Amino acid sequence: MKIAAVQFTPEFKNVDKNVQHILDHVVNAQSDLVVMPELATSGYFFLSAAEAAPYSHETDSPFIKKLESEAVANNTVVVCGFIENSNGVLYNSAVVVGKGVAKYVYRKTHLFYKEHQVFERGDTGFGVVNIPHLDCNLGVMICYDWRFPESARTLALRGADVIACPSNLVTNIWRMAMPVRALENKVYLAVANRAGTESNDGEEVTFNADSVIYGYNGSVLNQASTTDNMVVVADINPSETRDKSFNDVNDIFKDRRPEIYE
Repeated sequence: MKIAAVQFTPEFKNVDKNVQHILDHVVNAQSDLVVMPELATSGYFFLSAAEAAPYSHETDSPFIKKLESEAVANNTVVVCGFIENSNGVLYNSAVVVGKGVAKYVYRKTHLFYKEHQVFERGDTGFGVVNIPHLDCNLGVMICYDWRFPESARTLALRGADVIACPSNLVTNIWRMAMPVRALENKVYLAVANRAGTESNDGEEVTFNADSVIYGYNGSVLNQASTTDNMVVVADINPSETRDKSFNDVNDIFKDRRPEIYE
């Protein structure tokens, strides 16, 4: 299967423009799986729930329905970050929609920096979406979730072959850890990061782009630049992740001893 990580610069609070950009990428992706950045519909640097609420979407909103219909029409599966509004409560979420899958929404488990002022901590847990026609099991985590090994490990233990990670990364240390998450779990990992700078109330945050698709051994299959809007694509074989052995004796999952870790 072919996967794509879309790197672009959402315009802060310009939902209409951002949504059109997202839909254009879905139409033109020509990939089986397309991963968009975190909060791709709205931009990132909100400072309160009241400020962010006008730019949020319910999971049955016209945007989500349109995203799903375009994904199905273009024979692809899309992972897209957005502000989820659930009965007035906001979550930093990602939706999975498209060909052959039931709609799935993941809510970010680990909130970063001033996200705590805007969103509730995610309560969905880490789920895996089966994509039958691609023989692929897809897991989702969002940005700062990478910092916790349990995030990717939980998804891998639940059968994920590929982990999609919509991101708005602002630090540099993720570049060291992300390939390790792929290696230690023997999974593919697609990081769709955004570019650009946003400011609010006198403070700036700059996003470092570098969207990347890692192989299950931690190698870089394809990588974007640190500034430009672009799409990185890679061909993968999800079934190759399922044998967790690396010699005749050792298997990275069977060798685990959870009773000792506790």
